[in-house]
Amino acid sequence: MSLSATARIAAAADGSLPVLESDGPLAPRRTRAAAPGWTRVTVVGAMSAPLGGDRLAIETEVRDGARLRVDSAAATLALPGRVPHPAGYELRLRVGAYAALHWLPEQLVSAHGSDLRVRTDVDLDATARLVLREEQVLGRHGEPPGTLFSRLTVRRAGRPLLDQELAYGPGAPGGWDGGAVLAGHRATGQLLVVDPAFEEEPVAARPLGEHGALTPLAGPAALVTAVAPDALALRRILDAALTELADV
Repeated sequence: MSLSATARIAAAADGSLPVLESDGPLAPRRTRAAAPGWTRVTVVGAMSAPLGGDRLAIETEVRDGARLRVDSAAATLALPGRVPHPAGYELRLRVGAYAALHWLPEQLVSAHGSDLRVRTDVDLDATARLVLREEQVLGRHGEPPGTLFSRLTVRRAGRPLLDQELAYGPGAPGGWDGGAVLAGHRATGQLLVVDPAFEEEPVAARPLGEHGALTPLAGPAALVTAVAPDALALRRILDAALTELADV
């Protein structure tokens, strides 16, 4: 049996959370913010999900002038289910004028036999700031990965800023594990930073160690992509870039 569930978060400029709704396995909870002026929400998994056939979503609105950090208490584990259909996980994020969103969840682990479609859709005001991290671990220790398709679409002031799709595991286009993509690594991720300040001082493209790269985007934004042998090594690369690119 599959389930359908949506959690909703809305943050206001005065630090309040006018909307904080839990549904099914998704349980957002207000937690202590590390920086003054910020509101923090931690998403807690109330049960195993997503399983095959599940349809999960998180809708987040950062209203004008608000500053919100969203993280998670643990990694998300995609598992096979009794229903022989892909699971779906949608993130719908909206960031208003002079608002900021730091979206920093833990890793998504694609367990063997799972089949998951992730869709992240972001709409930003022209004055908004965004820090968004995605990390995928392909298989638990010693097992092959499940199937994972992920699409990230970001619009700024109604115009496309980034639209990309990634696919790994059985059923993905050939070459996903080849030398031009993962080259045998089992952890991959990216960090997207959108900041109007980059219009005056854009970042420069450069490699980040042996397996990462920093790329400036028109928008203004910067995208860090990396692969690594495991989740810990991947996080080190992205954390170093996060410290350099964003005030967290």
